Amino acid sequence: MSARDAAFEFQGSVVLVTGGGSGIGRAVARAFDEAGATVVITGRRSQPLQDVVDASASGRVHALEADVGRLEEVHRLVAEVVATYGKIDVVVSNAGKYVGGSIHEIEESDWRAMLGSNVEGLFNLAKVTFPELERTQGSLVAVSSVSGLRGDWGQAPYNATKGAVSQLVRCLALDWGASGVRVNAIAPSLTDTEATHDLVMDREMATQFAARTALGRLAEPEDMAPAVLFLASRAAAYITGVILPVDGGTSASSGQAHVT
Repeated sequence: MSARDAAFEFQGSVVLVTGGGSGIGRAVARAFDEAGATVVITGRRSQPLQDVVDASASGRVHALEADVGRLEEVHRLVAEVVATYGKIDVVVSNAGKYVGGSIHEIEESDWRAMLGSNVEGLFNLAKVTFPELERTQGSLVAVSSVSGLRGDWGQAPYNATKGAVSQLVRCLALDWGASGVRVNAIAPSLTDTEATHDLVMDREMATQFAARTALGRLAEPEDMAPAVLFLASRAAAYITGVILPVDGGTSASSGQAHVT
């Protein structure tokens, strides 16, 4: 094994992935599994989690139901993972919710749901897993969004929650760096997942989104997994507090019109 390959070796590591039953979380869980890690996936729906477990040829993927928006459930989740597998080396805070609409269109219940999943989920995970990550000198990787880096028309509530994710990551990196714990995030552009199904299925909307990327296509969940593994790996040992756009070049643009 080369030094480069060894940097991405997760044999013996225990990885906790929230929202692991679908989309980006499922792709990330599979990638860590293939890299040799023991992977614990969590979410609120048992069947999608079990489907990911059943698809693992290694038998190293395990599922625990939990709502990370509830602090008491995160305490239970983390305690069970540590009791069963002995430690936690990597936390991937992926669970999230998307509801489009401007501030005067969106229902308060949807706003509360996004806050609970996107912001409180990361807050709770960070609060509870820090002692374990400090013990293993591990890292936390969150899933933010390009919408958490800049503004978008018609989705202020969603952008606000992802902006909070980005800022939590930056501040946690500062607070935890001296303890040897790294905190980073990826910032995907529109990715074809269950949460964004309606947008992706709208042909006109999907075409407009794809046209805003340098690569000319929407992202797939599998595009995100290698970036998460990199940020969690020894190859990124001196990287913390980074919000890494994985957006096909979307954020490379000034936002002005395409002039031909």
